[in-house]
Amino acid sequence: MNLSKRYYTDIPAVDRPVGGGWTSNTPARRVLNKFAVIRDAVLALLILIVLSTFWPFRTVPTGSRGVITQFGAIKGIQNEGLVVLFPWERLALFSVRAETASIENADGSTSDTQPVKVSMTVRYSIQVPKVAEVYEKYSHDGDLSSYVQTATQEAFKAVTALYTAPDLIAKRAKVSADISDALRAKLATYGAQVINIDMRNFSFSPDYMKAINDKVTQEQLRLAAENRLKTVESEQKQKVAIAEAEANALKAKSDGEAYANLTVAKAQAEALRVQNAALAQNRDVLELRRIEVEKEKAARWDGKLPQNMYAGAPIPFLNMGK
Repeated sequence: MNLSKRYYTDIPAVDRPVGGGWTSNTPARRVLNKFAVIRDAVLALLILIVLSTFWPFRTVPTGSRGVITQFGAIKGIQNEGLVVLFPWERLALFSVRAETASIENADGSTSDTQPVKVSMTVRYSIQVPKVAEVYEKYSHDGDLSSYVQTATQEAFKAVTALYTAPDLIAKRAKVSADISDALRAKLATYGAQVINIDMRNFSFSPDYMKAINDKVTQEQLRLAAENRLKTVESEQKQKVAIAEAEANALKAKSDGEAYANLTVAKAQAEALRVQNAALAQNRDVLELRRIEVEKEKAARWDGKLPQNMYAGAPIPFLNMGK
């Protein structure tokens, strides 16, 4: 197509005076045909509108589901990937990714009427089988943060009412699990599921917190005193054990010496008994020894009688009993 002929027209030459006379311009002037340009632009725009409106191919990205509607009514749910639509159908993208809802300063009351506050972050996602229900009743894009915030506050109040204030502190993990269970039951109504809950800024009233701090301080002082007492008792027990060990050592030493002496005495007595028994069994040997002793005495006697005599003193060779 020759665009120059389509959008431009030739204008015949116009005579004009030159130097007092008339002269003709031979080249024809070309002017833009505005009507043709406007007509083609409008036509191209209409074609683009028709193509964009009735283009049958759509794409559902990862982490989403496609909700196909026909004149406002849900006709089906498409997974990720390519989708072919009829001209009278529409596709809405619905997120099934994990979403986050923040709850700041949710308040409750314990079973012993102590006010308590907490901030929480709840991560949740839409249950894939419930996409059509959630789209129809609650949200067209998968955002249920407002519902999650309300349900979390209700679950927190219901759970904290079952615990005393000390139990909330001592059993924080169980409290978190109970809140998760209660929240799961509530969010199931909206077609959502809880991924996890993070509790932050768990706090009581200032007066109660001061009382807790004072109690903790007293408990620490008590434990310190008990530890000191245990240390003293341990030292005393150690000293007693040392003294008992020393006494046992002395007793063992005395017992050992006594036992040794007894053993020696028994041995000596036994030796004497054996010797006496041997002598008693052989009187001839005893008599022979006596004679040998008397003979030895006689050999050594110089024939002089003792000058001083005392009662019972033996006189050599005058032993009349023998």
